[in-house]
Amino acid sequence: MFKNVLIIGCGLIGSSIARAIRSKKISKNIYIFEKSKKNISVIKKLKMNFKIIKNLNKIDSNLNLIILCTPMSEYQNILKKIKNLVSNNTIVTDVGSTKNFMNHKIKRTINIKKLSWIPSHPIAGSEVSGAQYGNKNLFQNKWCIVIKEKGTNKKHLSILKTFWNKIGSNVVLMNPTKHDFIFSITSHLPHLIAYNLVKTATDFEKGEENKIIKYSAGGLRDFSRIAASNEIM
Repeated sequence: MFKNVLIIGCGLIGSSIARAIRSKKISKNIYIFEKSKKNISVIKKLKMNFKIIKNLNKIDSNLNLIILCTPMSEYQNILKKIKNLVSNNTIVTDVGSTKNFMNHKIKRTINIKKLSWIPSHPIAGSEVSGAQYGNKNLFQNKWCIVIKEKGTNKKHLSILKTFWNKIGSNVVLMNPTKHDFIFSITSHLPHLIAYNLVKTATDFEKGEENKIIKYSAGGLRDFSRIAASNEIM
């Protein structure tokens, strides 16, 4: 399907995408840019012929697909670095969980005419993080939201949908406003509540010098599982 794919950020989601691409033979070459030495060590041990790169400005190949799998606060800086790597045939997507704010920010600072930017959101996360937890089947029968806006390149949109389908996802098209409304209720609000509940319980335990958490039942345990996820992401 592709000759060259670049994955930027290779934790749980990025490494799972890389594994799925290799397993399904979707791209001849898979380039990975990752800052974490621990994640790089895990990726190398997989012996799946990934091409680890240390500098985003030193890729000679023509890239067909670039996938951002980093915290969203890194997007603008990354997109500025890869502007010279993209051509009219390059699709740039991401795996972030919010769309409207970042879309507006990117369009204000990046030459969007040259950049075929089509956001994605695979609904396939976990409370664990890191490349060691990557799984080629992570996206199997999971939803993936692909953002369609006015002016979205239809050919690239079709290719991106096919890509997510090939690694197992059920693809739905949405505009960014609808996406953010839905996931503020189904994902962000539960995480906000979970983080605050667990922090309240642990802070109270410290103040009272009591081991109250050991008496908790399944309710708090379920909240703590959600709160264990990567709060930066």
